[in-house]
This record gives sequence, structure tokens and C-alpha cells, in this order.
Amino acid sequence: MRRPLTTLLAAGLLALSSPAWALEGTLKAIKDRKAILIGYLKDAFPMSFEGQNSADGYSLELCRRIADEAGKAVGIDKLEIKYVPLTVANRLDAVSSGKVDIECSTTTATLTRMQKVDFTNLVFVDGGGLAVKKGSAIKNIAGLVGESVAVIPGTTTEKSLKSAIAQAYVNAKVVEVADHAAGLAAVQAGKASAYASDRIILAGLLSKAQDPTLDLVTLQFSFEPYGFALRRNDSDFRLVANRALSRAFRSPDIANIVERWFGGVKPGDALLLMYILNATPE
Repeated sequence: MRRPLTTLLAAGLLALSSPAWALEGTLKAIKDRKAILIGYLKDAFPMSFEGQNSADGYSLELCRRIADEAGKAVGIDKLEIKYVPLTVANRLDAVSSGKVDIECSTTTATLTRMQKVDFTNLVFVDGGGLAVKKGSAIKNIAGLVGESVAVIPGTTTEKSLKSAIAQAYVNAKVVEVADHAAGLAAVQAGKASAYASDRIILAGLLSKAQDPTLDLVTLQFSFEPYGFALRRNDSDFRLVANRALSRAFRSPDIANIVERWFGGVKPGDALLLMYILNATPE
């Protein structure tokens, strides 16, 4: 039996108005709760920190663009953003367990970590550095002979620091600290001769603290490519995130974002190249 023309037209219009694919994984969770859960670190200024009214920083500004793109993907104009404070120790577990949809701070994308989480396109490049007391004789890894250096355990910085010490045949004591504040406090109190972390974090912490007794060594002992951590096997949400990032990297806005968060400093050659290589075309 043939169906009436009006029935066929109605069915066709319904098909055109329906999404081309059903929402799954993170995007479905975002639509169901009408909110995106963004994880961040509270003490990683200027990348990720607790602002006066909410979470803020370079990484969070980029993640808000991802939230806007996610809202469009799930059909919600004003998607609510819920910020979830995390720690260096639990940030990846928070992603894999679903406590957050995306982790936006200073996480280095590594092959080992990709066994547990996925990553967006790269968002920043940095390297390991040392904070010391002003006037310190420590200018490089070799200067750590007979000295102690504080670092947060379980980080890529810890691994790179120990590798750099071993390669330089330096006898130095590595002291574990809980967070950035504890690392700088150890140097200030003389419990450690240096504190090792990513250079951009150290520069941000020192500028924010305005402590005239501490200084940043002109040294980079590792390569740290940052990405935003996502749950594995969720290509739809990763595409949404990478689309937002790629559009930002192709836009003149990215230079303004860098200048705003890094004290008026324009992007260096390495960072500009990273933006170019990670601005995936449509």
C-alpha cells in the first residue's frame, strides 16, 4: 500500500531536522546534565588558578571556548560550566573516572599517559626549570652537586629532573613536596637549594608572589608539551575540543590571549610554530 504524499514529506522533514549522529559518551553526558565539568589546578598561575570569582588562566580561557563549541554540538545555547578543583596526583584519575569531562591546566601529553587518557591538540610548550634564592651559585644541573632540589612526585618534571641529574653524573638529593607552594617554601626556608617545575609555572608563581628573595634560573632541562586530558575512545568530544582550539589558534585572538596571561610577552618562535602545527584546518 502506498503512503500518502503528506506522510512522505513529513518523514523527510523529520529526517532533515534530526541530528546526523546520535550523541554518545561525553557529549551525551554534557547534554543530559546541561553542563560541562572542567577540571583545573588551583595553584598553577598563570595557566590554571583560583581567581576572585571563578577559575581562570590561559588554559581555562581556551577551555571556555571548548565549552562554547560543546554547547553548539549538543544544542544548548548557554551551557553551564562547572569548575572542579583537582590536584596533580588525581587529575588523570578524575578524567578517566568521569569526575570531569576535560582537565585544563598544565598536563604534559606523554605516550605513557595516553594509556590512561586521551589528549587534545597541543595547547602550549614549556620546559623544566629551577627556582632558587637570589645570588645562588646554581645556574644549571651541574650546579646541583651536593645540593637538594624539591619537586612534586609523579610529575613529568620529576622524571626529567632525575634523568638530567643522572646524565650529568651529579650527586644531588631530590626532595618530594606536595605542591608548588611547598616547593617554594622549602627553598625560602633553606630546606632545599632549588625547586624544580615547569618554567612558565615558576615564572608565574614568582611574579604573583613578588618575592624578592627568589629567582628563576636561565635553564630548561626538559620538553613539556601541554594538552588537555580527555577520556579515551571518545572521538566525538575530542573533535569538538580540537575544533575550538584550532579556530582559536587560527585567529588573531591567540596573540592577545598570550599577551594577557604572560605579562605582555608576545609568543616566541616555538609557541608560534606549535600554534601553526596544531591549527588543524576545517
